[in-house]
Amino acid sequence: MLMLGALGVVFGDIGTSPIYAFREAMRVQPGASTADSEILGLLSLIVWALTLTVTVKYVFFVTRADNNGEGGTLSLMALARKTFINPPAWITVMGVMGAAMFFGDAIITPAMSVLSAIEGVKLVAPGMERWVVPITLVIIIGVFAVQRFGSQRVSVFFGPVTGLWFLVLGFSGLVHIIAYPAVLWALNPFLGLQFIFTHFGLAFVVMGAVFLAVTGAEALYVDLGHFGRKPIVIVWFALVFPCLLLNYFGQGAFVLSVGVGNVSSPFFEMQPEWAIGPFVGLATAATIIASQAVISGTFSLTQQAIALNMLPRMVVLHTSATQSGQIYMPQINSMLMVGVLMLVLGFGSSSALSHAYGIAVSGVMVMTLSLLVVVMWRNWKWHPLAVIAFGLAFALIDGGFFAANAAKLVQGGWVPAVVALLVGIVMWSWMAGRKRLSEKTRRDEVPLQFLVDNLAKKKPTLVPGTAVFLTSDIEGAPTALLHSLKHYKVLHEKNVILTVRTSVSPRVPDDEKITIDAYNELFSRVVVTFGYMESPNLPKALMLARKLGWKFDIMSTSFFLSRRSLKSGPKTSHFLRYWQDRLFARLARNASDATEYFHIPTGRVVEIGTQVVL
Repeated sequence: MLMLGALGVVFGDIGTSPIYAFREAMRVQPGASTADSEILGLLSLIVWALTLTVTVKYVFFVTRADNNGEGGTLSLMALARKTFINPPAWITVMGVMGAAMFFGDAIITPAMSVLSAIEGVKLVAPGMERWVVPITLVIIIGVFAVQRFGSQRVSVFFGPVTGLWFLVLGFSGLVHIIAYPAVLWALNPFLGLQFIFTHFGLAFVVMGAVFLAVTGAEALYVDLGHFGRKPIVIVWFALVFPCLLLNYFGQGAFVLSVGVGNVSSPFFEMQPEWAIGPFVGLATAATIIASQAVISGTFSLTQQAIALNMLPRMVVLHTSATQSGQIYMPQINSMLMVGVLMLVLGFGSSSALSHAYGIAVSGVMVMTLSLLVVVMWRNWKWHPLAVIAFGLAFALIDGGFFAANAAKLVQGGWVPAVVALLVGIVMWSWMAGRKRLSEKTRRDEVPLQFLVDNLAKKKPTLVPGTAVFLTSDIEGAPTALLHSLKHYKVLHEKNVILTVRTSVSPRVPDDEKITIDAYNELFSRVVVTFGYMESPNLPKALMLARKLGWKFDIMSTSFFLSRRSLKSGPKTSHFLRYWQDRLFARLARNASDATEYFHIPTGRVVEIGTQVVL
């Protein structure tokens, strides 16, 4: 079942690459006079790109770098940071850049995949060409509209449909390989190198097109936590990799047999005429599944970034009672949908959109490699020479792909680059703003131990019940407590200073989630630690405190939260600091409510407002 699930979710994106990858690579070959050698050279580049980037790098190495079973750029960043007492800032920067580029890729993949599949209707009915974009828009709106219901209900069909897709890919390619077996000469890697060196002026353009064949490789790592490494590796070698190779070789054999000048879209044209219609329908289903995987991955990445304090809190809705990973984020869903629709309208065809595709994905791969070599060195204890050799070898490949895609910046690559830049600025501003706010409030706050000692000596009026004061500062007195004493001049019989922390591990066992320290009979300190993949449900976590002696009762407990109203300070000569403070204040105002985020019953919450000038 895990293998079937992995087939539908993990390999949907890379499985739809044959629709357009070889087509775009074929369009940059310079002429038809030496068509056979050129086609074989392009095919060789695609085959070895799949072999080295996906099979060697991702399957053999990257998927081994799991953080307690979880994968993805932020998990890899957390894993790399674990081995440092004071982690260097550049590791965090790499994680932020990788996450930001994933967002850039997330708006391209649904547009590119669905548009390329729908374009197949032009072969069935040429008069339908003007309807390609409207049909694509309707399908994309439908995909995003059903996200609120969760993917659990439809995901049971993902595996079988994707399995059928790969079998059809393999069979359709095998038919043409049998008819033209000479295409297998493309297994020779020197044909690819020969193409690069003999057409050096086209090298960047060619590598940018070849890279389209490996887009989706990052999904093998991102979805590691959902299925585990073993099912992903077995499915890759048993079905996905062979079927992809068969289809690419089949496309090459078809082009060589009919002549390069007679083919515009080999993926669809090599099918029998009677099969083109059903093939377009199956391709559309496969691209919808690929889009679903990217959207779900974006939700998951955003949840991780929020837990790691890299993004402001947003509404996270759980769509499954049994699977914690099944989530829906309305704000992210809306922003993605608008971005995807704008791309479809702006570019109009998958061929034009292919220029925008690749720069974000190749950037993520470069960040993944940079963090992976740290893990190899610090976590796996590889010899430095082995780490350097591995890093240089794949830096040449990944760096070449990134440079090739960066060359398409003006033609459309600027779109995901701008999205990644904007997301990176938001994440950087949020982290920097939180740090400055923490430093400012720490200067103004009263030391908690000092306040506790004074209140023990001179007790104010006590009222029955338990008060829980939330604070992120473990040493300072919560602002809500100070203002409560100032205005109400009373204290509850039991007062809990509660701090929520996020672990560098994806999940924290229940017996390690709660720590309780008593200051005196009035005050105690409770620290709740959630994994960065967990939903921070405070009432549920505090029920665990009963095992440690705290008889927690939600109906006799009041939660006190301080709601900060942030104001940017006077405009200074430091322009960068000024606009960053304004952006942070705006993000904080639009962040979702802490009560909702921590799942605290609204009837048990008291919010006390304070104003802070940045």
